[in-house]
Amino acid sequence: MNLAKAVLDNEASAVAAMKARIDEVFIKACELLLACEGRIVVMGMGKSGHIGSKVAATLASTGSPAFFVHPGEASHGDMGMITKKDVVLVFSNSGETDEIRTLLPLIKRLGVPLVALTGNPNSTLAKAADAHVNVKVDKEACPLGLAPTTSTTVALAMGDALAISLLEQRGFTADDFAFSHPAGQLGRRLLLHVSDIMHTGEAIPKTHCEASLREALIEMTQKSLGMTVIIDDEDKIVGVFTDGDLRRLLDHGEVNISNIRIADIMIRNCKTGSQNMLASEVLAMMEKYKINALPIIDEQQRIIGAVNFQDLLRAGVV
Repeated sequence: MNLAKAVLDNEASAVAAMKARIDEVFIKACELLLACEGRIVVMGMGKSGHIGSKVAATLASTGSPAFFVHPGEASHGDMGMITKKDVVLVFSNSGETDEIRTLLPLIKRLGVPLVALTGNPNSTLAKAADAHVNVKVDKEACPLGLAPTTSTTVALAMGDALAISLLEQRGFTADDFAFSHPAGQLGRRLLLHVSDIMHTGEAIPKTHCEASLREALIEMTQKSLGMTVIIDDEDKIVGVFTDGDLRRLLDHGEVNISNIRIADIMIRNCKTGSQNMLASEVLAMMEKYKINALPIIDEQQRIIGAVNFQDLLRAGVV
């Protein structure tokens, strides 16, 4: 247990020490990456390769097109993935990895900028880089001092610092992030509009204001949305009646559902939404007003759709 705590202390202090490395060189690295007209090509061997692969994914999902190229494969054809419009970003703790050093003359020949993150400012890679970010650590968390632990954590943190700095400079927004993650819950919350999931046409529970409660209940049962919209002769909404309203009505005693006019018991000035609303906005509205369904209307107050909590649940917005 003590060793586990010592590992966390070691890595946390090493990451905190990286704040002092956010300097002119870091800014230059950001400028080179920001000016990239092609893709950011990330490289690294072994554990540094795993870190590089993750940083490449973070860059790509935050507005900086990037992909990972394995240095070993680059020597056997994958160098063709790098174009003169790209920037190369390399992770290497020692800065002397053979597979990386082999590629340096080729990278220089292409004339592409080279950004390196190493733990050795005097290494071959550091000296060859157009911008070298020093991620040296005093010691690894591994008690043997062998397994890459603190060094990879620091490299990852600094890679994230680069990616998020670029995000801010690019003006990358939550909508942009959702576009990169359309299958995720965040993507659904930010991209899905109510028009994508609402019930339309004959599936909308509608009852004319002159109808009886009985007719309204039949409509509610057939459409299964837990409510019916009350409309006038022009198909404009004048109210709503829900399952909850029915329960509250029955609590007052026996009710003759055939003799009660729905307009006399409907909820007027009900909450409504527009088809341009995000599904997440509809969810927030339902939670705020404690309602389970929402009529969707157009600019003329005509009913064009309806959505309930189950629709949001099925769409993955909840």
